Amino acid sequence: MIKKLSELSDVLPELLLGIIAYGAVCEIIGVLLVSDKLFYSVGLLIGILMASGMAVHMAWSLSVALSFAQEDAVKMMQKHNLLRYGVVTVLLGLLMVSGLGNPLAAFLGIMGLKVAAYLQPFTHKLFRR
Repeated sequence: MIKKLSELSDVLPELLLGIIAYGAVCEIIGVLLVSDKLFYSVGLLIGILMASGMAVHMAWSLSVALSFAQEDAVKMMQKHNLLRYGVVTVLLGLLMVSGLGNPLAAFLGIMGLKVAAYLQPFTHKLFRR
């Protein structure tokens, strides 16, 4: 599995590791602080899964875009960025309407993608040992 992810992008496995580690820290801290632990945990899990899916989709769309001419690649990447943000918006809306999980915890999980990107140089050092 790691080899297949590495074929898309060298940093993708490290990014996913960072997202999962961030999610574990948020889960531990959140369970200590919130009263409705299941509602929080489900929302956070959905957010972590969305962040992981976004990372894989970004790596895939970037690898595909590299085979296009510059103008076409830019248009394709813009289209895929809008697709990702649209899916996130719809899923957060569904969470708010359905009450299945905490949408704020899901947003916290989605931010795991940003945190993992900033921590990637550190996870790279750990991953390459």
